[in-house]
Amino acid sequence: MGKATRVAFGEALLKIAAKNDRVVVINADLGKSTNTVKFVEKYPDRSFNVGVAEANMIGIGAGLALEGWIPFLCTFATFVAGRFETIRVSLAYNHANVKIVGTHAGIGIGEDGYSQMAIEDIALMRSLPNMSVIQPGDAIETERAVEYIVEHRGPVFLRLTRQKVEDVNPPDYRFEFGKGVIMDAGQGEGRDLTIMATGGTVYNAREAARELRSQGLDVRAVNIHTLKPIDEEVVLDSIQRSGRILTVEDHGLRGGLGSAVCEVVAERGEGVVRRIAVRDFGESGDPVALYKKFGLSIDNIVAEAKKLLKTK
Repeated sequence: MGKATRVAFGEALLKIAAKNDRVVVINADLGKSTNTVKFVEKYPDRSFNVGVAEANMIGIGAGLALEGWIPFLCTFATFVAGRFETIRVSLAYNHANVKIVGTHAGIGIGEDGYSQMAIEDIALMRSLPNMSVIQPGDAIETERAVEYIVEHRGPVFLRLTRQKVEDVNPPDYRFEFGKGVIMDAGQGEGRDLTIMATGGTVYNAREAARELRSQGLDVRAVNIHTLKPIDEEVVLDSIQRSGRILTVEDHGLRGGLGSAVCEVVAERGEGVVRRIAVRDFGESGDPVALYKKFGLSIDNIVAEAKKLLKTK
């Protein structure tokens, strides 16, 4: 087992802050949970805790960004969704150079329960002009993504896991904004099916593709770490190869990865897209058990892929 992407974020932030003194962190009383505690200890003059006042955090971040700082606003992803109107006006409208970090995303947070499970956040952030949306699939991708977004001009939403996730990328991995990553390149061409996944479901999607290939099917898996702007080229290439794409995500059915892929296919391609996503509110439980119950397990991905393969 690797590490939670929120942990990788905290480690990457420390390294970047040592090189860039414009980076500041604003917490909403969740520094320990968002893994910014070490940053706060090392750089107290660049750290602010606004308490349970996320809207205030966003306003302060916008002001700091407009004065040339690079603020990282850190809280749970569900609270990011709850402050949509402030993000819309203060950050997106003003094209403020703010980095929103939403941890504890999806049902993978487990025992914290449904009230803390963000399953609408991607849909909201994707709807905003100027807002980029990134969800890394493992620790090394998180580190590289943070290195990128500190240089990116404009607001970014970085979505991170509470739970540990398996490593899916090599140590020399290179993050490319807006570009999907072909997993196990050269092992499957996707002539029968492409499985696309993001964040905490990338590992399961890759393993499902491997299982299907072991059964003689030509299936490939693609890691979509950038949800906005999505890699239209890899989506269209995938639909042209087989006419079928299966998307997998720890997010609600509408507005996330599946919807983004459907938008591209509907406008510029022909084919069938089937979506595996959370179709209800979550519940408290073990993350692995919840992934199984809500259809995000390896076995379920394999089963859904076989159903899709029967479509003409």
